[in-house]
Amino acid sequence: MTSSSVTDVQINTVKAFLLQLQDNICQALALADGEGKFTEDSWVREEGGGGRSRVMSKGAVIEQGGVNFSHVFGSQMPPSATAARPELAGRNFQAMGVSLVIHPHSPLIPTSHANVRFFIAEKEGEEPIWWFGGGFDLTPTYVFKEDAKHWHQVAKDLCLPFGEQVYAKYKKWCDEYFYLKHRNETRGIGGLFFDDLNEWGFDQSFAFMQAVGNGFIDGYVPIIEKRKALPFTERERQFQLYRRGRYVEFNLVYDRGTLFGLQTGGRTESILMSMPPLARWEYDYQPPPDSPEGNLYQYLRAIDWVGID
Repeated sequence: MTSSSVTDVQINTVKAFLLQLQDNICQALALADGEGKFTEDSWVREEGGGGRSRVMSKGAVIEQGGVNFSHVFGSQMPPSATAARPELAGRNFQAMGVSLVIHPHSPLIPTSHANVRFFIAEKEGEEPIWWFGGGFDLTPTYVFKEDAKHWHQVAKDLCLPFGEQVYAKYKKWCDEYFYLKHRNETRGIGGLFFDDLNEWGFDQSFAFMQAVGNGFIDGYVPIIEKRKALPFTERERQFQLYRRGRYVEFNLVYDRGTLFGLQTGGRTESILMSMPPLARWEYDYQPPPDSPEGNLYQYLRAIDWVGID
């Protein structure tokens, strides 16, 4: 990984984009919901920086969802960052990003997550180390192949201007990252995941981060519009709540963003905004393989969704 200095103008440009992205996503999701509104909660972090959290609860479509912006500073990178990147030890940092998780009422609309972020780690007398990261992924309870194909087609199309192999690389990374080892299954049907991106230089790396951030709405809102009027049963609702338990397991056991936020003294309410409002666990639950619920498990693996029939 290479790096070079970034200017205050570039940092401010990234921040302006992220703030506008938060606005754009909230507006698009509120419009798709039709009734719910995001409430804003601004906060300040003692060590430096802060953010604005926006949450919608009990909307017509969105049972609970949050779209958060943060820009924080710290005197030392946390263990969750330095374990894999020892060169970051002893550096102060600033991190900014937008992160969101949407939990719909309907089990026929997938839960969705996205984030884009920018880090700078600095040490006196040495060049700063900076990088972009982010991605988006989809977690359905009941899989509609056309929705999964659409989601991945959006991801592939936004990657194409940056290289023929970019989509395949970051799709694979997503499949591997959002994997529950103790369950031997992926969290959902994937999407894109990238991190430590700076080898393209600042302008190209930033452009890719913008494409991913903007691509979320192109991928998710059409799925909401297609599925939000469909009726669902109590059986489907109960299976949705059961599957939400897997979402909680991943976020509390594996998610690097959760660990980073907690280890850097971030605002707990904003960090755990990703949790669903309701979830349930059932001991050794095994849906019949030939049932609609059992059908989900054939898709909890890496699949070429763009090429699927």
